[in-house]
Amino acid sequence: MDLFHLMLFPILACVAVLLLVPPARRLALRIGYVDKPGGRKDHDNPTPPIGGLLIVPVFIAVSLLSGANIMVQWPFWLGLFTIMLVGVLDDRYAIAPRWKFVAQFFAACLIVCVGGANVEGLGNLLGLGPIGLGFMAKPFSVIAAVLLINAINLIDGLDGLAGGKSFVALFWMLVACFVSDAGGAGLSLSILMGALAGFLVFNMRHPFRNRANIFLGDAGSMSLGLALAWYGMRLGHAGVLSPIAVAWVLALPIMDTCAQFARRVGQGRHPFDADRNHFHHHFINAGVEVGRATAIITFIGFILGAIGVGGMLLHMPEPVLGWLWIITILTHMYLSLRPHRFRRIVSVFVRATPQ
Repeated sequence: MDLFHLMLFPILACVAVLLLVPPARRLALRIGYVDKPGGRKDHDNPTPPIGGLLIVPVFIAVSLLSGANIMVQWPFWLGLFTIMLVGVLDDRYAIAPRWKFVAQFFAACLIVCVGGANVEGLGNLLGLGPIGLGFMAKPFSVIAAVLLINAINLIDGLDGLAGGKSFVALFWMLVACFVSDAGGAGLSLSILMGALAGFLVFNMRHPFRNRANIFLGDAGSMSLGLALAWYGMRLGHAGVLSPIAVAWVLALPIMDTCAQFARRVGQGRHPFDADRNHFHHHFINAGVEVGRATAIITFIGFILGAIGVGGMLLHMPEPVLGWLWIITILTHMYLSLRPHRFRRIVSVFVRATPQ
């Protein structure tokens, strides 16, 4: 695939989403397909959660135009489409969580058992030799995919955050593809990034927009979680990314989800109980403006991805990256057990950085 086509199809995906958002938003407002303010939600106006409805179809359509291998991609596309449809139903009617889990497990089984996206080993994570998963590879991969779907869904709490963090993760995967000359996977990644970039123009706060016009919705956030699982496992299986590099690229949503589960269980609550003590909430509770909080957290995600991919490309020993990742997640979990600790750190950090 030459440079022209590597640029053409992502730009086409981006432009398609940019052109589709205004009419799709007007239609959603007209029929009442909106996320209404209230409860734990911070937005003031009804906002259409149409991000997934635009990103997924555009991504699949442009991928077909680019000549993507249908025999390889169809389990992923079918999984995306399934997740998107269930997410739309949840955004519209707030369906029972069990139906969302059924769809997530179905999509995860598709990409793992049919699509060949699986984690066969964790590498020399601890310095004690390679850790293979053997017969547990497929069950581990399915569970990991479902957890990642929910992790991206759970960080979707600020304008542009889930989309921005996913874009950064896809970017580092794309860098690894270019270095490894994995053109096919790189083109697929860049098309999804193009569609996501078109969405972020309307979802992320910037000098020309002071709040989101549209949201990802569960359809979008869950679809991005499945996409990150697919690419992470496929690239790991192909040797483009080491397992620990994938863990660093996806570190922020994984760490935050594990920390929230640990804190809620420690408090005798259900791990999926909703509250306002996620990583991004610490910034808001410390008085950080939403747009700046999104920018800071996205940058943190960028740095974490740079550690993983940069460390792999510089041939840093896997155990060094592995233990550093473990120490980071344990520190994050410790601080999350008492949310006021995080708020104090954020307050000090924000005061020390330029506005």
